[in-house]
Amino acid sequence: MATRQEVTAWRPAVPGVTEVFHAHFTEYAYPMHVHEAWTLLIVDDGAVRYDLDRHEHGTPGDTVSLLPPHVPHNGSPVTSDGFRKRVVYLDGTYLGDDLIGPAVDGPDLRDPVLRRRVGQMHTALARPGEELEAESRLTLIGDRLRVLLRPRLYARPARRDPALAGRLRELLDERVVEGLSLEEAARVVRAHPAHLVRAFSTAYGIAPHQYLNARRVDRARRLLLAGRGPADVAALTGFHDQAHLTRHFRKLVGVTPGRYARSAEGVRP
Repeated sequence: MATRQEVTAWRPAVPGVTEVFHAHFTEYAYPMHVHEAWTLLIVDDGAVRYDLDRHEHGTPGDTVSLLPPHVPHNGSPVTSDGFRKRVVYLDGTYLGDDLIGPAVDGPDLRDPVLRRRVGQMHTALARPGEELEAESRLTLIGDRLRVLLRPRLYARPARRDPALAGRLRELLDERVVEGLSLEEAARVVRAHPAHLVRAFSTAYGIAPHQYLNARRVDRARRLLLAGRGPADVAALTGFHDQAHLTRHFRKLVGVTPGRYARSAEGVRP
């Protein structure tokens, strides 16, 4: 088999994320090294073996690995087929130093909910315009990491907060086109981001980013029926571009914006 080294890396506009790194390696092995950021890793194909703090670990496909900053580790493929991995590097403000010890003791977490959320976050990170979704999912990931690594300290039942959910909905309604980050929303309403997302989802049965996209699609429908083109509509309703509009419009309406607009031809007053 030919040696493969495929890498894609970028820095998204998502608070707490210093880098996103997707790679496919067959024979490459990492030497011992350290990062100043937390390393949150999932492996989609194959497996990686690595040493962390002089103990050997592995990453089968159903695990999420969390490697703490400044702790030496290496990495190599388990088989000749190599591995395909997705990584986010998180700055030190996102996960506290109190988690370094538990992460060293148990860096590989077998938790289906966490694994699914990390995959969903990577999907959002790879799509321009989905920063609010990526930030929301990352916030819930951080919340679950804390519960898994320090259950006695962080495990507590979720509580309803309809008043807080209502304040966030009002804020989203005011900023349909401009949008806002979860970090900004949490600062305005004075709440922890994870609690804010949970309170909103519990109250309305929909995540904040889903609510915002639905409001934008509603505006897009009106503009399309008024004769505006899809590219203009995308800009006027807060979507990143026409492709971003099309993805959410098709998801919520069942057809593309262009087809929706053409359906009105001949019946438009």
